[in-house]
Amino acid sequence: MINDLKKSYGHLFEDALLDEIVEVGTYKEIPEGFKMMEIGEYVKSMPLLISGAIKVLREDSEGDELLLYYLERGETCSLTMTCCLGQKKSEIRAIAETDATLIMIPVAKMEEWTAKYKSWRNFVFESYHNRINELLTTLDSIAFYQMDERLVKYLKEKVRVNDSNIIKSTHQEIAYDLYTSRVVISRLLKKLEQLGKIELNRNVIKIISL
Repeated sequence: MINDLKKSYGHLFEDALLDEIVEVGTYKEIPEGFKMMEIGEYVKSMPLLISGAIKVLREDSEGDELLLYYLERGETCSLTMTCCLGQKKSEIRAIAETDATLIMIPVAKMEEWTAKYKSWRNFVFESYHNRINELLTTLDSIAFYQMDERLVKYLKEKVRVNDSNIIKSTHQEIAYDLYTSRVVISRLLKKLEQLGKIELNRNVIKIISL
């Protein structure tokens, strides 16, 4: 675990902190599609992502989802940290976008490390900053972009996060992530296919040129 940890976080944390993470952390491997966190659950540990990607979603009163952002290697979830420190129930859902490995840190260590390690404090503040920027980007996308622009942006991000031009998602799943209807997504995907930008197959989208 220490080698994987150093590759992802060695440039951020001093050796003493890395040693403590190894001592108290729990190493986990999770498969694509695994639900790591559910809305309404109490959060007892915080993830440090070693590999893969996690998508973080919000749910409205009707049960519809909206994709907030992705977590990737070397990152953590600031919303999870907020729940941990406040001992509050989770207001997000976290699902593995790809196969992933991570280290779960007990909530009790978060405040201790904030006082003890400057590198941990900087990491926490930087995580909050990055997540706020991503949330603002999501808000701007909803407020200022047309759905066809949002869809193209979403597909490009999927390609980047998965490191593949093959996207394995149903039209309904994309609609959930973008907080719209399947009919709208299907129509826009068909338009992109007619323009030669993508190729549609059953539950698979091949990105040609976006």
